[in-house]
Amino acid sequence: MDPFRRAQIILLCDLCKTAHLQSHCERCDINLCQTCVGKHLSDSSIRHKVVLCKYRKSLNYSTCPDHAGELCKHYCEKCDIPVCSTCVSSSKHEGHDISDILETLSAKTESLQKDLDELETRIYPRYEEMASDVQTEKAQLETNYGELTTIADQQGEILHREITAIVNQRKSDIQEMKNKHLSTLNKNTDEITQKMAELKQIMSDLKSMLKSNDVSLTSTYKSRNSEFRTLPPKVRVTVPSLSAQKINKDQLNEMFGSLSPLSINTEHGDTVKSAEAVSSPPVKPLLDEPRLTAAIDTGYYNLTSVSCLSEDQVWTCGESKTMKLLNLQSKLLTSIQTKSEDKPRDIAVTRDGYLVYTDSRDRTVNLIKNKQIQTVITLQGWYPLSVCSTASDDLLVTMISDDQKQYKVVRYSGSTEKQSIQFDDQGRPLYKSGRYIKYLSENKNLDICVTDQSASAVVVVNQSGKLRFRYTGHPSNTEQSFNPYGITTDSQSHILTADSDNDRIHILDQDGQFLRYIHCDLERPLGLCVDIRDNLFVAELHTAKVKKIQYL
Repeated sequence: MDPFRRAQIILLCDLCKTAHLQSHCERCDINLCQTCVGKHLSDSSIRHKVVLCKYRKSLNYSTCPDHAGELCKHYCEKCDIPVCSTCVSSSKHEGHDISDILETLSAKTESLQKDLDELETRIYPRYEEMASDVQTEKAQLETNYGELTTIADQQGEILHREITAIVNQRKSDIQEMKNKHLSTLNKNTDEITQKMAELKQIMSDLKSMLKSNDVSLTSTYKSRNSEFRTLPPKVRVTVPSLSAQKINKDQLNEMFGSLSPLSINTEHGDTVKSAEAVSSPPVKPLLDEPRLTAAIDTGYYNLTSVSCLSEDQVWTCGESKTMKLLNLQSKLLTSIQTKSEDKPRDIAVTRDGYLVYTDSRDRTVNLIKNKQIQTVITLQGWYPLSVCSTASDDLLVTMISDDQKQYKVVRYSGSTEKQSIQFDDQGRPLYKSGRYIKYLSENKNLDICVTDQSASAVVVVNQSGKLRFRYTGHPSNTEQSFNPYGITTDSQSHILTADSDNDRIHILDQDGQFLRYIHCDLERPLGLCVDIRDNLFVAELHTAKVKKIQYL
């Protein structure tokens, strides 16, 4: 006879104590009759597992290691081990809390089930998601590094073309010099040959006269020896030398362009922290609502530019020949007038804390140290417009040609021009002609960001001057025009630009993707700058106020 059927005849339901059991809940380790199964399952706080008795898993009791043949059907709570009946009655477990092994098994089974549920429904899917993300990241990495390699190849081709062009020019110069030397020598040869021909004819005539004894010929002969004693000028040519300069590998490497620092962002749980191979600023998320924290009255009729000296001091300039240093309380700390007594076009603060300004009247870029103005750059054929100081302490200057048809960005180290950025790879102008000033800023990834009001765009090129992208306003905004003016960048490589006509600031990521607007009741925002703590300072044109805004 089937042992389970025999058990059903003998054993009763653990709930009603009257009906024969037919089922067993493995989760609760309880025997149930057919009627009580529904009642038992009504407790939804536990994930029950009810099976017919014939499918019930048998419980394997462990054998006591101290008492041979004894099964451990009890559990010592203090010692946290299964024990047999003999162990319970021994002095070793005297005074300890002893429970039935089935009760303990049920509790531990429930804990195991909770662990399993969490692993299956929450933890493991996250690992699967992360593994998928890593594979996606690896695929993207291949693409991005492939593009980077392509850029390096293209830059190499550009350098090769330039070097080839220089080599060909030198060869052409050499050939031209050679031709001139040959022409001179050929001319000299022709002159000598002509004289030699005349000499041969004279010598032949003299020989004939001597043989003929002709008195008439002899008497009419006129000697030309004195003429031929003076030899024709002897031409000496000197082959030019090529003064080959030693190749400066460091300078060549700098011209080729450098890689931005390696950056590896590591996520710990839900908190993302940045750990770059070189020092990296902490991640600062954008505030949902930017906050106005200060307003500075500058006293200008119209305010055009602002540049941070510190967290609480800013340089300003406007429709005046005077540049002012103010604190957050609008107190004038110092002021200085331009050398030309005309208004400055733009201002910037160097890494050393010196003020720089551009002056279109005398075509200069000037540095102020200890209130003394030093002219560091004087242009010819161009007018300087906007200026910014770079991470390498160079100056970047936007400028317009005399005929107002060309714009370019030029990098200076001191007074020395290092780089000129004007055309794209196809030779087309990067910046549209017009009479607007083009503000600029260097981003943390060394991109150069320029506002081009004539084109209604922000134009961004990389450190080598290669076009990366143009931002022409939020894609969904087709009704309002976009005319960017001031521009700045922050520690997160965000690009911020003043949309003056619409009284707001656009925030972009370093790849030109729109993130959000800053409004803060701004009125005609124009000049922008960010301090070392990523506070934004906005110069309002007509109110002549500088507003300090926290947005990170």
